[in-house]
Amino acid sequence: MRRLKIILRSKYSFKIILIICILYSLCANRFIKFSSKYDINTKEFNVIVNKIDIIDNKINMIVKGREKLRLVYYYKDINDIKDIHLGDRIKVNGILEKPLSNSVFNVFNYKLYLYNNNIFYILKASKIKKIENNSSLIYDIRTRIDKRLKYSKRSYGYLKSFILGNKSNLGDYDNIYSDIGVMHLFSISGMHISLFVGFLLFFIRRIFYNRYLQYLFIFIFLIVYGFILDFPASFLRAFVMFFLFSINRLFNLKINKIDLMFLVFSICIVINPFIILNIGFQFSYIISFGLVLFYKKIYNIKNIILRSIYVSYICFILSFPICIFYFYQVNIISILLNIVFIPLVSFIIFPLSCICFIIPSFDGLLYFFIYIMEHISLLIYKIEIFKLTFAKCNFIIIILYYFIIFMMIRNYKIIVLFLLVIIIHKNIFLFHNYFNVIYFDVGQGDSSLILFPNNKLNILIDTGGIINSNYSVVNSKTIVFLKSFGIKKLDYLVITHGDYDHMGEAINLVNNFKVDKVIFNCGSYNELEKKLIKVLDKKKIKYYSCIKELNKDKNKLYFLQTKEYDNENDNSNVIYTELNGYRFMFMGDASSTTEKEILDKYNLSKIDVLKVGHHGSRTSSSKEFINEISPKYSVISVGKNNRYGHPNKKVLDNLNTSKVYRTDQDGSIMFKIKNNKLKIKTCSP
Repeated sequence: MRRLKIILRSKYSFKIILIICILYSLCANRFIKFSSKYDINTKEFNVIVNKIDIIDNKINMIVKGREKLRLVYYYKDINDIKDIHLGDRIKVNGILEKPLSNSVFNVFNYKLYLYNNNIFYILKASKIKKIENNSSLIYDIRTRIDKRLKYSKRSYGYLKSFILGNKSNLGDYDNIYSDIGVMHLFSISGMHISLFVGFLLFFIRRIFYNRYLQYLFIFIFLIVYGFILDFPASFLRAFVMFFLFSINRLFNLKINKIDLMFLVFSICIVINPFIILNIGFQFSYIISFGLVLFYKKIYNIKNIILRSIYVSYICFILSFPICIFYFYQVNIISILLNIVFIPLVSFIIFPLSCICFIIPSFDGLLYFFIYIMEHISLLIYKIEIFKLTFAKCNFIIIILYYFIIFMMIRNYKIIVLFLLVIIIHKNIFLFHNYFNVIYFDVGQGDSSLILFPNNKLNILIDTGGIINSNYSVVNSKTIVFLKSFGIKKLDYLVITHGDYDHMGEAINLVNNFKVDKVIFNCGSYNELEKKLIKVLDKKKIKYYSCIKELNKDKNKLYFLQTKEYDNENDNSNVIYTELNGYRFMFMGDASSTTEKEILDKYNLSKIDVLKVGHHGSRTSSSKEFINEISPKYSVISVGKNNRYGHPNKKVLDNLNTSKVYRTDQDGSIMFKIKNNKLKIKTCSP
């Protein structure tokens, strides 16, 4: 034991272990390519249910066979799946599909997320049959806990988050809490484990007087609890940290706390080399490391309120680089909000959740505090002035941020340098003196963005919209992309026409992102446009229709179609613009009838980039029109395997002299005009 203590107190031992483990993780993530044990042509699967989420008529599962699979099943009758529980063995007929990467620049990469969780395929199930009931004690406990939580009907989503670590039932508040910077309070991590341990020790000390037995009981409880939760990253970090710090204290090893934090990091990486890429782990570890590093400084502040403010300040600035790296936004009010929310959750809502689990009749009292918390959160969420948007940055900038932050906490005068870096980063696109035209992959729909140099002007043409779907393209893709370019508001939203696949997300956009002005096409407003106008009137957003040109900073957009037709497609806004000498045309859903009118009215030739009309439908892009404008590049915005058969073969034949890009194959397409050269980049799924 004495020799062990000497080794453990060495200045270099933990640092050497840390370096070795980081190198191991980097090698595993970068150089070792893990592959699936399944053949993609497999049609039948014998698997165990590991996780279940039911949304509307869709069931999502994580199942374990030879490896973990993400299962998706659309059921017609609830009776098909009501008898399936965690741990059950099921027989599944279906097909394996490779998950797709992000098809819009700078947004969430679902394929990488699954890969980092050792999931290589999505199983699209056509039939599910239970063949064996659960025989695992862990799954049985998890199922019984979930059933117990459901007795608290109004607070169920929060109890499931606090006790099972599953936030799927928080609804819209999941995004709201993330936006205002308090989402960490709803993930099982250090705070929750500390409260659990404190609660358990209160009772255990009255049973076991030997402190070794007390902590042995706690360790066993946390290990079992970890298996019930399936050891999420933030819990694993908190458990390893609690275990090591407890062992250090129990056996008086006198290991430096910073060295222990290095060891926590190393053990987590050895257990799961992919954990270093987990956002929850990154937040959890870096904040814990900072609080340990500056523990003495925190402890020396005697005033409880000042100490709370200082702790919240440290948590905010330590999480700041991670927030802007992944979400491109921080909410500065979260510093003060955490001072209110941490005690509210720690001492009222979380303890009441534990009591509710035992005595469900406390659900009403718990929901009263949840109701207060939700309304405060919603109020703060709607205040845009507190939100700071930052353009996407590389990893070197993040390292620079952390270097300055740790200097700043030691010497407050460094805050000047920190603020300087923030100001430069926040305004980085003011130094980008080039045009960008981006054609978003929004499925079977249209959405394009024109960005002018130095962020002087931005114009979104259409929003896309998926009919009969709860999925929001705007919230998941468009707004995230805009934030990644440092854009906090849209100068213009141009609606080419009133079809859902072009403007179905417009209301979502104006409700969740600042829009200055909206431009409609010629012709009468349809029902969808009228609904949007009601929202615009309520928000006092100016709107115009049937304009001929848009002139801004010596850059013009010409609206070529100002004639009124008896159908919405031919009334589409057709837009022409020249950007640094390059000619762009956006055709909306205009048919060959409109194309002929435009050719007769305007002298158009040699278009550089054509946004092909009506998704490549046979009613548009006539041979006469294409031959006349002779596009060098053509973009077809079209959904994968769409039911319309777009793009039409005849249209593709008409475009045979043009380089064709398709959003279903190439994802989003970006045309950058820099130094008088046109550069093209795709975001293939």
